[in-house]
Amino acid sequence: MLDGRDLDEVLRVLARDPVADAFVAARVEAVGLDPWRLGAEIWGYGERGRLEALCYSGANLVPVQARADAVRAFADRARRQGRRCSSLVGPAEAVLELWRLLQPHWGPARDVREAQPLMAIEGPPLVEPDPEVRLVQPDEIDVLMPACIEMFTAEVGVSPLVGDGGALYRARVEELIATGRAFARVEDGTVVFKAEVGAATWAACQVQGVWVHPSLRGRGVGTAGMAAVVQGAQESIAPIVSLYVNDFNTAARQSYLRVGFREVGTFASVLF
Repeated sequence: MLDGRDLDEVLRVLARDPVADAFVAARVEAVGLDPWRLGAEIWGYGERGRLEALCYSGANLVPVQARADAVRAFADRARRQGRRCSSLVGPAEAVLELWRLLQPHWGPARDVREAQPLMAIEGPPLVEPDPEVRLVQPDEIDVLMPACIEMFTAEVGVSPLVGDGGALYRARVEELIATGRAFARVEDGTVVFKAEVGAATWAACQVQGVWVHPSLRGRGVGTAGMAAVVQGAQESIAPIVSLYVNDFNTAARQSYLRVGFREVGTFASVLF
């Protein structure tokens, strides 16, 4: 397990692929390697001074720059401590091998998504941004929450209200609003498009929670909305905007391509 002595080297490893590793890099840049502040442990593979790979072990288990030998080491440590995460997520090759090694010990997953294209855009969007998409204001939390809950439930397969009635999820949405990372188009008090920037570093940010009101799907609302999110994120958050999407979501993938995103890798997710 790594600690503050390893911070500079950890940041160097994370800088190898700022798009793929944005989630872990954002957490480490914000609070360092203290497990109490991070809410996770960072495991390192390789000697100090010559780190080869990392693994974020918290609510998610996320391999970083992990080749076969590192994946085996991380799987062994995860197996010995028992499952504490709600998902495995990250570059597909490492995640799927990690799951192959852990499945006999952890049992079946609720869902395995083997191919999730990782997409990114560096330049301006290729379509006209929706001028009505804007930052959500703190007093609009109750306007945004229904759309967030519907999106989360449809995407993950479990309602964010389960367990604590949604208190933690609401707090996370409030945090995104407060930090200027929640975008939406609101008409007559109803959200018709929304997306959030869930992870952000100085180099790249990752969009999540993209949602279009069911009555407006297929009309270009999501494409123009995403163009606005890209424009806003590049202006105020990071120069590279990324996201990952399920391979079977053809409509969303085509929409992102029209905006100007290109595929730069493949993620996988294992959900428990």
